[in-house]
Amino acid sequence: MAPPAAPTSRSPTAASGWSYAPSTPTLLWMAVSLPLVAWDTGYMLLRPHTMPGGSLHWPLWVPYALYGEVDHMYGFKQWHLRNPFAAAQSLMNLVETVLYLGYLGLWYWYGREQQQQRAGGQRRRAVGGRLGAWSLLLGFSAAVMTVSKTVLYWVLEYCSGFDNIGQNDPWTLFFLWIVPNGAWIVVPLVFMIYGMGSEIVDGLTRQSHLKSQ
Repeated sequence: MAPPAAPTSRSPTAASGWSYAPSTPTLLWMAVSLPLVAWDTGYMLLRPHTMPGGSLHWPLWVPYALYGEVDHMYGFKQWHLRNPFAAAQSLMNLVETVLYLGYLGLWYWYGREQQQQRAGGQRRRAVGGRLGAWSLLLGFSAAVMTVSKTVLYWVLEYCSGFDNIGQNDPWTLFFLWIVPNGAWIVVPLVFMIYGMGSEIVDGLTRQSHLKSQ
């Protein structure tokens, strides 16, 4: 009897088994959002040095001079009132970012090129088995954090009578507050929570069918 064939480099994510590959919109969103979140978090946690007149304001955080007037949570109004909400949310950004980096790290370092049926038969890097499940779980959890934190930020404005953004005219409010902040709700909700959630539900459903056979 011939000995079993040695496993190939693709054996950790065998093409015949389950594997996970991030969608292209998800990877594009990660490439855009992670640097922006790091920039925003740095501004909030290093205040007042990053604010206008501070030693770190120029050149990296100059745009926040305008944004601090659009959203007073970022400006001197709430800083002088010692409102801790934005800083606390920024600390949560650090946790969220670690989850995203873990998600991407597991996929990139342990993934292998595979032919993906959902991608129209294209070959894409995918990670399978327990590591693939962990990658998917981390990404889904981080996306839920992103949406929930952003929704909370909007709810805070509503409950405060729009105390920090009510001074803006409709055009400024739409283009400089609603659109930028709305992106952190719509994109993770559509491309990550829905897509990753569907992967989790499909996997659990297949597993339950196997156990019932």
